[in-house]
Amino acid sequence: MNSIHKIAAGSILVGIAVLLLKFAAYLLTGSVALLSDAIESIVNVATALAAFMAIRLSAKPADKEHPYGHHKAEYFSAVLEGVLIVVAAVLIFREAYIAYLNPRQLETPWAGLAVTGLASAINAGWARLLIRKGREDKSPALIADGRHLVSDVVTSVGVVAGVSLAALTGWAVLDPALAVVVAVHILWSGFGLLKQSVGGLMDEAVPPDTLALIREIISLNADGAIEAHDLRTRQAGRMIFIDFHLVVPGSMSVSAAHDICDRLEHAIRAEFPDALISIHVEPADKAKHAGILVL
Repeated sequence: MNSIHKIAAGSILVGIAVLLLKFAAYLLTGSVALLSDAIESIVNVATALAAFMAIRLSAKPADKEHPYGHHKAEYFSAVLEGVLIVVAAVLIFREAYIAYLNPRQLETPWAGLAVTGLASAINAGWARLLIRKGREDKSPALIADGRHLVSDVVTSVGVVAGVSLAALTGWAVLDPALAVVVAVHILWSGFGLLKQSVGGLMDEAVPPDTLALIREIISLNADGAIEAHDLRTRQAGRMIFIDFHLVVPGSMSVSAAHDICDRLEHAIRAEFPDALISIHVEPADKAKHAGILVL
């Protein structure tokens, strides 16, 4: 089991621990706002499980049925997380409405808030680790899980502040009102996550700064060629797919053209180790004079 798998498995254990703490806080207080925070933690556990399975699947090598590998599996995990966030928001809206119709004073609020604070501290530390490792290893599932935990921490801080105010003022209506705010917040984060994940499934191109770097690498390392054009990219998890046409002099030998392609592939992989590169070599009369100039 590599480091990514270990972190993904750790997310499951952390999620369960935080879930138990938050439900304990709800049982201590009877606060529907704290219950909404706990419901979100159920999503955390479910998505941590999905992320773990998706990461294991995406690490499988290419096979006959999947010649380009299994890298997109992580996007399905992120989509599932977005869907579950939306479901959690709907459940919270329901609990908030019931609490609004039947408001009640909070029981032992300070003990419950202390437990919630501990759970949030655990989430904050783990979220930072997930996002850092996700960026290092280009793992959409880890990044999505980490960003959701950040959203959960922000939610928890707001809940603690709101429940504290409700306890100090005795205004019971603040509790369900705060739960509605929590639901709106996680609903917004869920839609954002869905949008990003669907983009990966739809073969979006790499970000503009990454595309500019790829163009620069080709320009600086294609000595002997005339130009490169029709550059296309897409990203699937840690894998970047790059293909383009390379125009060379008509008199150049196949061996010499192949050497240029090897040099380009080596230079690109030095910056993007998981890149899958396809280069189509063309003679000079195919030049478009509108692609990447060779420096």
